[in-house]
Amino acid sequence: MKNKRQNAILDLIREESIDTQELLQERLAERGFSVTQATVSRDIRELNLVKSLGDNGVYCYRTDFARRKEAMPESMVTILQHAVISVEAANNLLVVKTRTGMGNAVGAAVDALAPAGCIGTLAGDDTLLLIAKTNDAADDICSTLLKLIKKGL
Repeated sequence: MKNKRQNAILDLIREESIDTQELLQERLAERGFSVTQATVSRDIRELNLVKSLGDNGVYCYRTDFARRKEAMPESMVTILQHAVISVEAANNLLVVKTRTGMGNAVGAAVDALAPAGCIGTLAGDDTLLLIAKTNDAADDICSTLLKLIKKGL
């Protein structure tokens, strides 16, 4: 139940700007999760959610993925930009093709980024396998990695 509720929270904050615990509690109730404010607070802490300025100018709950991306050393971004050939999602798995010998370096860069919803990574010589909790998380991670690789920070 806890896993399903926390996945629902991640879906909710992706779908709309949630700026208070009360609003999050209401939206969870609409999805069939009757929870207390203390449970919502604990879930926020366990999911490492942070309040940050959204696109609409309002502070709302988000994963700290964006914050980690901002704090990521430039060398890690450079590794991603120069070593990654392609990123593809297949259900909850992502396959990252890299230049020969760069799989471990790209794996270390992705691990440093610590994307939300990522269970783990496995690096080979020229391939990185990233395992996400859900198909949606995999799609989000894939999209974010592609943006990061194309644009940098």
